[in-house]
Amino acid sequence: MEASQKATPDTDPQRDHTMYEYEFAKNRSADLIRQADDERRAREAVRLARAARREAEARGAEHESHSRRPHRHRFARAV
Repeated sequence: MEASQKATPDTDPQRDHTMYEYEFAKNRSADLIRQADDERRAREAVRLARAARREAEARGAEHESHSRRPHRHRFARAV
């Protein structure tokens, strides 16, 4: 082998740049997927919390509606 052949690199700079861009795009895509999953989980948690709160309010309203205790005071307050 000649010295001039050994001096030239075996890799193409354009190919290295393309591989770098590919890896960058792959990492960016993975980050976006993770971010979307996190946001979806947050929306799901909010939705479940609202549903649980509504269910608790419904149960509480059931019990209050059947109680014998009046909702208003019998006598007006003296001023």
